Amino acid sequence: MKKIAIIGSGSWGVALAIHLAKNGNKVKIWSFMQEEADLINNEKRCKFLPDAVIPDNVECTLSYEEALKGAELILQVTPSKFTRDTVRKYKQYVDVKNQPIVVCSKGIEKETAKTLDEVILEEIPGARVGALSGPSHAEEVSIAVPTVLVVASKDEELKTLVQDVFMNEFMRIYTSNDIKGVELGGALKNIIAFCSGVAAGIGFGDNTFAALITRGLVEIRKLGVALGGEKETFYGLSGLGDLIVTCLSEHSRNRKAGLLIGQGKSLEETKNEVGMVIESIDNIETAKKLSDELNIELPILNTVYDILYNNLEPKKAVEMLMTRKKKQED
Repeated sequence: MKKIAIIGSGSWGVALAIHLAKNGNKVKIWSFMQEEADLINNEKRCKFLPDAVIPDNVECTLSYEEALKGAELILQVTPSKFTRDTVRKYKQYVDVKNQPIVVCSKGIEKETAKTLDEVILEEIPGARVGALSGPSHAEEVSIAVPTVLVVASKDEELKTLVQDVFMNEFMRIYTSNDIKGVELGGALKNIIAFCSGVAAGIGFGDNTFAALITRGLVEIRKLGVALGGEKETFYGLSGLGDLIVTCLSEHSRNRKAGLLIGQGKSLEETKNEVGMVIESIDNIETAKKLSDELNIELPILNTVYDILYNNLEPKKAVEMLMTRKKKQED
């Protein structure tokens, strides 16, 4: 049994807590909301996961110090936009040598375009850092639907620890050394999932989704490799695997956001209806800035950026994509 701290009490943080607790570990979640902590501690429920029951060996606290005390592994599960501020608040309680930190969120810091492991290392120099990613919905992990993920790090002991605490008949963990590629795959696929939602909102079907997944993967790979990821990583669990599940599943909040835009809702209306952080919206801005700086042609990204920020009508956007000049498949 290991003691594990989870920073973040959203659906993914709680789903990971449920899985780890059922696997025999003692889990302590940090939350910034008393209401969520009370629900977890007293009723053993999470409002985002109505079908899940939280085991007794999961506790929730509003204290960083209490959450991190004695932890042998820290999972960072707050949305990307809150990562730096959150880490700044708890870093004083981290034992750098003995408490590895694993990023379980998927996103890029908007202001700096840095991956989340880079953000943590800037705030906690010398930290042992990894990233856990792959095709996974909190709704399914929380009820023990078989799931396969990848943990990336240069730290071999960290990767082994993650495998040890997570793996059972319901979850398998592969390892990778390419933390940059794994993080970028997880962040950039949200953009294509958003596009898939737009297509669904317009009323398009499977042919369109398949086109978005395959051509979207090309764009993810181009930008990801330019930013330092390994090409092969984007064909793996954190790239293609995660892309498939978020583009096709109704569980995906990024797909749902795109769906609402495709149906004619405004960005503000969409944010209000989804009710949770939509990572793809910030990621679209960041990826557009990076692709412009690197002079990389990414037609799908450019088009969805124009839908969100330049009032391009979604059906017109599809027409523009489909009628571009002829080219060879890459």
